[in-house]
Amino acid sequence: MYVAFANFGVKVGGLFSPEFETLPWSWAKFVNLLSHLWLPVLILAIGGTANLVRTMRATMLDELRKQYVTVARAKGLSEFAVLMRYPVRIAINPILSQTFYVLPWLFSGGMVVEIVLNLNTAGPVLWRALLRQDMYTAGAYVVIIGTLTALGSLISDILLAAVDPRIRFGGLESA
Repeated sequence: MYVAFANFGVKVGGLFSPEFETLPWSWAKFVNLLSHLWLPVLILAIGGTANLVRTMRATMLDELRKQYVTVARAKGLSEFAVLMRYPVRIAINPILSQTFYVLPWLFSGGMVVEIVLNLNTAGPVLWRALLRQDMYTAGAYVVIIGTLTALGSLISDILLAAVDPRIRFGGLESA
């Protein structure tokens, strides 16, 4: 927050500048909203991307040691073709399975960012509900997180089935 304020001269608190908070929606208010959203979006994107990169790196390191990669290199394929055709196609599965689990993380993990940056969104509402022991508001928040988790899991599973032909819907076939 200090770097954004000191080096770029950007106000880092709230969703709008004070002069736009009470005005009705207009193009100027939308542009003002976008000028305030870049920092929270950057913070959340870096946090989510770091986890995905770490997972991709670990999976790629495992796949690069396998024999089919050595055989592909021995066939004379370029290094780029070897990587894209074989290990990346396998290593992308854990990424796809985790990608849409970001939905509940953005909603709940973003709570700290929302409170610190004084954004008037769901995070401070949950914080106030917990402090006041408002079980209905906190419970609604938990239901939303559960719904987003189930939705993220469904989307991830559908993407995995579409990308990897080894993954099929349905149970095991009996012999």
